[in-house]
Amino acid sequence: MEYFAGKYDVIVIGAGHAGCEAALAAARMGCETLLLTQNIDKIANMPCNPSIGGPAKGHLVREIDALGGQMAIVADETSLQVRTLNTGKGPAVRALRVQSDKRQYHYRMLKELFKQPRLTLIEALVEKLKVDNYRITGVVTRNGARFEAKSVVLTSGTYLRGRIIIGEAIYEGGPGGEATSSALSNNLKELGLDLGRFKTGTSPRIQKNTVDFSKFIIQPGDSEPKRFSFLPTESIFWGNDPSKQLPCWLGYTTKETHDVIRNNLHRAPLFTGVVEGIGPRYCPSIEDKVVRFAQREAHQIFLEPEGINSEELYLAGISTSLPEEIQYMFLKTIPGLEKAKILRPGYAIEYDIVKPYQLSLTLEVRSLPGLFTAGQLNGTSGYEEAAAQGLYAGINAALKVKETPAFVLKRSDGYLGVMIDDLVNKDIKEPYRLLTSRAEYRLLLRQDNADLRLTEMGRKIGLVDDNRWRIFNDKLKKLEEIKKIWYNTVFSVKDTKVQRILKELGSSTLRSSIRAEELLKRPEFTVRHLQELIPEINNYEREILEEAAIQIKYKGYIDKQQEEVEKFIKLEEQELPADLDYDKIRGLSNEAKQRLKDVNPQNVGQASRISGVNPADISVLLIYLEQRKRGMADARSESND
Repeated sequence: MEYFAGKYDVIVIGAGHAGCEAALAAARMGCETLLLTQNIDKIANMPCNPSIGGPAKGHLVREIDALGGQMAIVADETSLQVRTLNTGKGPAVRALRVQSDKRQYHYRMLKELFKQPRLTLIEALVEKLKVDNYRITGVVTRNGARFEAKSVVLTSGTYLRGRIIIGEAIYEGGPGGEATSSALSNNLKELGLDLGRFKTGTSPRIQKNTVDFSKFIIQPGDSEPKRFSFLPTESIFWGNDPSKQLPCWLGYTTKETHDVIRNNLHRAPLFTGVVEGIGPRYCPSIEDKVVRFAQREAHQIFLEPEGINSEELYLAGISTSLPEEIQYMFLKTIPGLEKAKILRPGYAIEYDIVKPYQLSLTLEVRSLPGLFTAGQLNGTSGYEEAAAQGLYAGINAALKVKETPAFVLKRSDGYLGVMIDDLVNKDIKEPYRLLTSRAEYRLLLRQDNADLRLTEMGRKIGLVDDNRWRIFNDKLKKLEEIKKIWYNTVFSVKDTKVQRILKELGSSTLRSSIRAEELLKRPEFTVRHLQELIPEINNYEREILEEAAIQIKYKGYIDKQQEEVEKFIKLEEQELPADLDYDKIRGLSNEAKQRLKDVNPQNVGQASRISGVNPADISVLLIYLEQRKRGMADARSESND
């Protein structure tokens, strides 16, 4: 029996990484917000490896921070280790990765939720969405509590009809064996949503003191670690002393490991037909790797600490759903793990998703105004992808309540824009993982300039507070000061110090005077060299110096990509009429007609990125739009006569 339990502006269902960001965003934007979770002790849980960031994912975390989100701050505060990846490559693909204490991550995020004004947290399991005249009006819990709201953000993760699989052991449950929800999944079907079935998995957790670390390669943190947040954060574990960071360890599987797995494929759910859901291509299980890459004799394994005081190690790289005894067998074949004790076996989990073609570019379900979805429910994988979607959905849920224009990021604005665009327009057939290769404008979408791209936007929608805004403007001021110093500093041929540095670098010595900024354009010349030559710039933060240097070093390439963006924007500006009947457009392929009807694109640019819509279809569409425009103009002209 239902009873009225309260009225809010925004309700968020689920308190994983997506739900936390959605709830905080909506509350910070002035909406009375309710966050419902089935287990407060699992808020912001890390059911997979306890790390944040990596290629493209690290870019997302910085974008979340630039807009006023929370993930970056909590990741910094709970970091055990910090590493910058791809340091040997260009700035577009460099990415930060943080190893976090998973328990402290939970506690710090929970603390932030509790202290946030206008945010209420309640432990409850939602089983039904309330709908009136095809609009969302609220939710109903298992206990019959009815909460009303103008906007609802659904971030149920892998809990919709979740099914845990460990060999022949199969049972209903979410991550870690938590309760799952079939009722809500059935309710979504009743409301007309098209659901899919995906699969993901985890690796075994082992006891730390059962590992022979001498057989692994130590992976220390950076000697000069960077932060995810643009705010002045600090780790609660190592503070300002990088030497106190915890290491990770690198090891490898062996031919014997692969033999054990091959000999037991007849018990592997992935190959016996037990697993129904589609798994992630870019994070395959160890049994999938052994089959797909049969020629490889070894695969990497990373031993990652789960916490500062935890005895658990996560074995990144060997996700598996093989029977528990087989997991023991193949672990014994890995050097250093001969005596490893499994604390928690690896497992696969199947779950329902909302196929994202049903969403608008705001993450609102087109057929159910007021309902927004985010996270793994939308077919993505990864904490970072989930958190970014949660922030985005929370923003738009709040803006809908306020009856103000929606927040939509273009592909040229950020990796967040790339991801949303991909989800809505591409035919997602497997768990989506964000990669740097998915972005067309990688040089513009660097992790270092996320605040320069997005913080002003965050301020306009009411998410960036006064403190962050002050820090941002201070950075802008310092960037201009640095570039002015480099422009005004001129080195002569008689400067022995600069000539010595150039000779040591194998760079051409000076034959005439040169500005510091011109020296910086030389590939071998770095900020560190300018710091040696111009002592006054040592007063500036290193990250700001590097940002200024990138802007100068890559100016030509950046300008070229900006020109490409301008062309892209022209297509985005050609809006498609809401009443467009694609079935009546001659020349469109049948596949294009169906996909255009499924997605209902807002403009020609979006239409061009839909899977199944080719360039010839776009040409037909543009001709039709022009003919329609002329026809309407002629009709208006005749009526005026």
